[in-house]
Amino acid sequence: MKRNYFLVGLIFIIFFVISFLTNIIGPLIPDIIKSFSLSYFMVAFLPFAFFIAYIMSIPAGMLLEKYNEKKIMVAAFLIAAVGAFLFALIPVYSIAIVSLFLIGFGMAMLQVAINPLLRTAGGEEHFAFNSVFAQLFFGGASFLSPQLYSYLVKNLESGHTNNNILLSSLSNLIPQGLPWVSLYWIFALISVLMVIVIAVIKLPKVELKEDERTGAWKTIKELLKNKTVILFFIGIFAYVGTEQGIANWISEFLSRYHGFDPQTTGADTVSYYWGLLTVGCVLGLILLKLFDSKLVLRIFAIAAMISLAIALFSEGNVPLYFFPAAGFFLSVMWSVVFSLALNSVDKHHGSFSGILCTGIIGGAIVPLIIGSLADIIGLRFGMLFIFITLGYILSVSFWANPLIKNETIFEKVNVEINN
Repeated sequence: MKRNYFLVGLIFIIFFVISFLTNIIGPLIPDIIKSFSLSYFMVAFLPFAFFIAYIMSIPAGMLLEKYNEKKIMVAAFLIAAVGAFLFALIPVYSIAIVSLFLIGFGMAMLQVAINPLLRTAGGEEHFAFNSVFAQLFFGGASFLSPQLYSYLVKNLESGHTNNNILLSSLSNLIPQGLPWVSLYWIFALISVLMVIVIAVIKLPKVELKEDERTGAWKTIKELLKNKTVILFFIGIFAYVGTEQGIANWISEFLSRYHGFDPQTTGADTVSYYWGLLTVGCVLGLILLKLFDSKLVLRIFAIAAMISLAIALFSEGNVPLYFFPAAGFFLSVMWSVVFSLALNSVDKHHGSFSGILCTGIIGGAIVPLIIGSLADIIGLRFGMLFIFITLGYILSVSFWANPLIKNETIFEKVNVEINN
């Protein structure tokens, strides 16, 4: 079909919105603890509620084969809008759990729908490039959302809303003493806007290739009997758990142990964490053209462990630099583990992808474990659990045995010389 660059741009925006709604939880945690007087375990239930919704990735893939992408995407943003409006109107802890589950459910549906659509709209020959470019939008939103949080909270808390329609409107909607709830009004409005945009535009018909289909439960059960599938599922689980386990607790850690303001310094540090994670993706692409992906994964996993150790046990301003550094070294892990996984089986790649995406629930479980440990032994030692998940990712670089290895420039030159 003719390339639809408007639609490609829209998909990039959807990636931006997914990230914007997903990765704001971490900066909010200190405010949520203060507002609702929560233990670490109770506050950890919030990211748990969001990421556990990704268990719906496989059913969403089956729905995608029955209904078209447009219906799935509209339904996804409607569900997210309901979740955001629910908490914006009733900002209490129990409703927050329901709200985040609904938003997470919507994001899981979107993740399943937009990748095949990007392949069709942008062309198969440009799919790899467009996928990487989409990740830059994803990372950009993760960098900007803590900045928006900081801007809204500081101005709404101080009452500086003069001549600003957005701030004035939000100040009339939020409860006294809960300026951070303003973000959920923003989320709700963005979701409604996306519903309207997607509903009125014409989307191309997407023909899923055989290896993109999610498949029936029979196929899923067959794959789950494969040891390699389970090991790589744990790998994705460990990666997302690591990513969110660090991001969700940075701001509270800096506030608890170093006295930094979570609304400014804490939010900025989380922002830089996501920003460097995005920058690292670009460097990772270059390195994967030069070296074997297992070697790149091994080096980055060790560097991430060193950075995290320094961030947790150093004094002064040092953690402000080494938490973002850890994000930088996490950058290649998702793409490398995912590609090693798919290259380790010779069939049912669509179903396998659905299983791997379900591993995103690691973002639910690991922060919850950290919160539970933090209530018993303190947040610093609770965050040591992340070394277990990082250790597993490091192990992948030793035991992975893909059927197809990533081609490096050196290998390509050698082949050409030999020929």
